[in-house]
Amino acid sequence: MAGSAEQARHWRYAELPGVDLLRAHYISKTFVRHTHEHFVIAAIAEGVDVFHHGGADQHAGPGTLALINPDTTHTGRAGAPEGWRYAAVYPSPELVTAIAAETTTIRGTPGFVRPVLDDPYAVTLVHRVLRAAEEGNALAADTLLRVAVTRLLRLNGGPLPERAVPTAGARIAARARAVLDERMADPPSLERLATDLRVGPFALLRAFRDAYGMPPHAWLTDARVRAARRLLDVGTAPAEAAVAVGFTDQPHLNRHFARIVGVPPGAYQRERKNVQDGASALLVPSGVWQNRRHPQT
Repeated sequence: MAGSAEQARHWRYAELPGVDLLRAHYISKTFVRHTHEHFVIAAIAEGVDVFHHGGADQHAGPGTLALINPDTTHTGRAGAPEGWRYAAVYPSPELVTAIAAETTTIRGTPGFVRPVLDDPYAVTLVHRVLRAAEEGNALAADTLLRVAVTRLLRLNGGPLPERAVPTAGARIAARARAVLDERMADPPSLERLATDLRVGPFALLRAFRDAYGMPPHAWLTDARVRAARRLLDVGTAPAEAAVAVGFTDQPHLNRHFARIVGVPPGAYQRERKNVQDGASALLVPSGVWQNRRHPQT
């Protein structure tokens, strides 16, 4: 990982099904355009996280949260020389929907309205979720997670826009995506794909960007990393997973995986094999966050 002081741990806690956890300090790290199947709730403790979202750069500093809905294209980089230090939870859409139905009046599919929210108390809650998971305190981890998600939905939640009636361009993009998903390990060229869909290459490129926020080749890399994560989760060796999803070899997977997930595939898989790691496995000290006191509102 670039930057000798950079540290990250990406893991799951068995008592929080459907939730990924991340604690990290990045300095020169750059996340390329990508999406997540889950929600992103990133609580910034120090430094500044800059991420491109909704057509503009967003800045999340200490005491704020970066909030990203599922399948939303975004990037990530440091906005200060010292980088940024944060904790993040990635709850599944099903979990967030269940919490919203029980604790809010949101109708429809719930999501976050603004990508950055200034709320030091919610930041503390997120860090406490990770600390409880590290200590094996299932009751505290589950409780704090639900309190945090409820608070964020009440402060910054709303129904996600309903999908519009697909245009001709959107239908072409969806067909192209289906082909790439089916032929992930052996994709056609842009020209071949466009010819098969009876459209020009640039028309296909524009339609795909409009529909998914990135060109087909970037979407394919993102999809390959997602597929590789699923294979790693069930114990497939990184080298085998790389070839299975269409990367040339494991170093090829390593490069793209780290630029999207934040850790190398080997480290990611090791954490999956031992989701009950204790606090001794913590890479980034959490005391500075846990000892801060914020008024509860």
